[in-house]
Amino acid sequence: MTIRPGSTVCPVQTVTYRWPTAVATDTPELLRWTGFGGALLLTAGAWAVSARTGGAVALGVAIAGAGLVVLTWALLGRTRPDPGWLRRTAAWWCAPLLLAPPLFSGDVFSYLAQGEVAANGLDPGMVSPAAGASAEAVARVGVYWRETPSPYGPLFTTVERAITEVTGGDPVLGIGLYRLVAALGLLLVVWAVPRLAAMTGVQDRTALWLGVMNPLVLWHLIGGVHNDALMLGLMLSGTVVALHALPELKWWQYTAGVVLIGLGAQVKLPALVALAVVGTALARRLGGGWVRFVAAGLAMVAAAGVVSVVTSLAGGSGFGWVQALGTPSKVNSWMAPTNWPGYLAGAVFGPEAGQAMISSARIAGLVLILCGVTVLVGRQLRGRISEVTSLGMMMSLIVVLGPVIQPWYLLWAVLPLAACLPVGTWRTRVAVLAGVFALLVPPLAGNFAGRVPELAAAYVVGIALVGGAYLLLRRARVSVAQA
Repeated sequence: MTIRPGSTVCPVQTVTYRWPTAVATDTPELLRWTGFGGALLLTAGAWAVSARTGGAVALGVAIAGAGLVVLTWALLGRTRPDPGWLRRTAAWWCAPLLLAPPLFSGDVFSYLAQGEVAANGLDPGMVSPAAGASAEAVARVGVYWRETPSPYGPLFTTVERAITEVTGGDPVLGIGLYRLVAALGLLLVVWAVPRLAAMTGVQDRTALWLGVMNPLVLWHLIGGVHNDALMLGLMLSGTVVALHALPELKWWQYTAGVVLIGLGAQVKLPALVALAVVGTALARRLGGGWVRFVAAGLAMVAAAGVVSVVTSLAGGSGFGWVQALGTPSKVNSWMAPTNWPGYLAGAVFGPEAGQAMISSARIAGLVLILCGVTVLVGRQLRGRISEVTSLGMMMSLIVVLGPVIQPWYLLWAVLPLAACLPVGTWRTRVAVLAGVFALLVPPLAGNFAGRVPELAAAYVVGIALVGGAYLLLRRARVSVAQA
């Protein structure tokens, strides 16, 4: 019998090799240590840059380390490790950054100078570093902030003064203590995010991946030593405590949650948004309706006022911080969409017209924020969206339509969104946005406007190193396909 190719007896089979669509069983461990290596590279490169050795190569190594962490974080999002494994991995990735110089921003040097102002018996909310701190401390502060008072609340001013008094103004010890405060804030975030996710039915491992292991968290809460870590930790943990108290109306527990949120607002004011969320939740628990909503709202305003007065008086900082709340908006942030019309008008009609347009657009942004918050509160009161979703969307409005955007401001929205967005298109978009912003700013503490050629060469080196690492991961059968 003759067997012909293609016949039913001997069908022709075409064998096509494809990259594996499932992640290998050892992939999470490989990614854990690859990300840890990226954090080490970032730290080592940053130290070399701060010591002014290595030039573009050192900066390229730091950029490659940052890119490697972002790459492994993205790949890790396709695996299914348990929450405990994710927490331990986040700790490993944070460990090198605890020993890094200030990364991506020099704000911690402003904290050190403001602490000196407070330790000298002056109010940082009314006296700028240039007028109340030593020349050495002022020299480390960014040029934009030397002549401006502190925009932070009285709780953080108390922390600043305490750190200065403990360290005697030593900048190295001071940075270490500020990083410890940031780590404590991050621990509160790690505690709160899975509990918020449980309220919305989102898996805690997906919430931890997007909300805790996010490179923006590593870069700016730990590496950048921003006080947003303390604000977010207090705000989110207070939200958890308050919402958990509502089913059985445990008033003492609910009050404790409100106080925690109020303390977060005494670090940075945007935390007050969470009071609108838990106040609306209380009104809904009591039966709903606008009368109960107004009563709960007045109670939240009163609670915020009491916490503010107590922290201002107990810390001895006074109330000058109220006058300095608009300090950050004195710099026109190119990332803020409300400033874009002004930049366009300035390019066409000149600087004065541009600044006038920026001012008008900021007012329009504020109006839109108020309208958006009103709509969200109404939807939450009627039970159409969850409390966590309401918080995430309100924070998103404040970030997008606010007068200033910094990469770490995205965390105000990303952390609550990580706890409420299910796996799908919107979650992917938030993750992509976080990954882009994690690579948008180079790992330099301070102004880098005069280092464009060096940055260009450094990014070439960094991209080449990350590309090589990606190819090695592919050869190790790590796939970006959904497992």
